[in-house]
Amino acid sequence: MKAPAGDAVINALPLPVLTVSADGSILHANIAAESFLDVSLRVMQRQKLADMVPFGSPVLGLIEEVRRRGASVSEYRVDLGGPRLGSERIVDVFATPLGEDGEAVVLTLQERTIADKMDRQLTHRSAARSITALGSMLAHEIKNPLSGIRGAAQLLEQSADESDRVLTRLICDEADRIVRLVERVELFGDERPVERGPVNIHDVLDHVKHLAQSGFGRHIQFVENYDPSLPPVMGNRDQLVQVVLNLVKNAAEAIGGDTTGGEIVLATAFRTGIRLQIPGSRQRVSLPIEMTVRDNGPGVPPDLLADLFDPFVTTKAQGSGLGLALVAKIVGDHGGIAECDPAPRRTTFRVLLPMYSARDGRVSEPDT
Repeated sequence: MKAPAGDAVINALPLPVLTVSADGSILHANIAAESFLDVSLRVMQRQKLADMVPFGSPVLGLIEEVRRRGASVSEYRVDLGGPRLGSERIVDVFATPLGEDGEAVVLTLQERTIADKMDRQLTHRSAARSITALGSMLAHEIKNPLSGIRGAAQLLEQSADESDRVLTRLICDEADRIVRLVERVELFGDERPVERGPVNIHDVLDHVKHLAQSGFGRHIQFVENYDPSLPPVMGNRDQLVQVVLNLVKNAAEAIGGDTTGGEIVLATAFRTGIRLQIPGSRQRVSLPIEMTVRDNGPGVPPDLLADLFDPFVTTKAQGSGLGLALVAKIVGDHGGIAECDPAPRRTTFRVLLPMYSARDGRVSEPDT
């Protein structure tokens, strides 16, 4: 028997949708709801919603409010976590009365994982833009006087005795260190157009891996988990190398130089269903290319997670806090998303990027 057109439409929706009767029984649920609750529709129809959600869940009160008011009600960040659904399942709930009597209620659930990811990505882009002007200002206002300070120190060094030369050398070294810091900040002020085209992300990952194995990551084991059928990324190879290099270096530093058994996993995958609007444009692009860098270090402190991609946020005593901010800027300029999934011994940095396609819609061969 062919399903009614209405059922086909509801089942095509990516969000879980349930219809709850006046006595709390589940009348109908779409395929997404079956997947979310991990129960078939036939089983759900033999139960009440109260049996499917945690005891005293706000969802039950929300349904009663809809019936009392006879109007739609929404509630954000509702935790449906429990023994059945897992420890934490944060959703936005939209409840709407159905029919003239309003006794039946339609529930739509929106998981917060993707919504939060989009919100954080917009925050990361804003943070990167906020120091663009700062980078240009620092370059002009700090580098020039520093060169004068360094030059004066070198002149003093020529006539100083051995004990004083230690101090002049210190002045020169610290001036050089500040210049390097300013030059890194200056990168944020570079708004020149960047040439982009098809890039093989596996070539980028392999290049960075070889750099790491010959230097800062020589004590770490690298594991590759690549999707060999992955199409090319739309991007700039040099900038993507910088992104991966910063992520891999962060992972190596999190593991530590004296740690045995350190491991970094480089992985790629093809994901569907994520779209993002390009800043300054109405165009929306798909982000199917996923690249991850995972390490078995101690993890990210929870209090830093929300601001991790902001400038000058770091867990390292000698860190500048600009590496991940630069990652956020470059990935954002590519129209992508950079995210961190924190977990002790399994911290994962994930980058989602758009796929390259030629103007006629064909996928092009990547540059190698």
